[in-house]
Amino acid sequence: MAGQQTAEFGLDEAQRMLREAFAPWVLELGLSVERLELDPPAASPADWQPGATLRMAFSERLCRSGGVVCGQALMALADTAMVFAVCAGNRGFRPMTTVDQTTHFLKAVASTDVIADARLVRLGRTMSFGRVTLLGAADRKPVAMVSSAFAML
Repeated sequence: MAGQQTAEFGLDEAQRMLREAFAPWVLELGLSVERLELDPPAASPADWQPGATLRMAFSERLCRSGGVVCGQALMALADTAMVFAVCAGNRGFRPMTTVDQTTHFLKAVASTDVIADARLVRLGRTMSFGRVTLLGAADRKPVAMVSSAFAML
């Protein structure tokens, strides 16, 4: 898969990529790719951006004391979701590595799945930039905002 773009990058390819291209501990987060947005919808706003939506299934294993999902799990979800947003912009996998990630935690999230809405802000030849909004699945309220930069290898 290294550096290879597929003719049709869709959910099946994204799920395969999730299983095969990430470290085993990332798989233990219980992630699933729910949606890829490669093309703007017909009535898209001028600021539409390619993106991906991932879900992290709630698990007590991801919680710290008090039943709150730990920040490390949320940050790993955001980083992984951004990889898929970059892939959506590229219409396939391209080797990359995270060079910066800034996370602003807005509120605690407990006893619910977490949704990551990742958007590609700029896709470049050597660097790409994005933003992720993490939402509690139960109420769809933001729990964190993340900005990130990736070096394209």
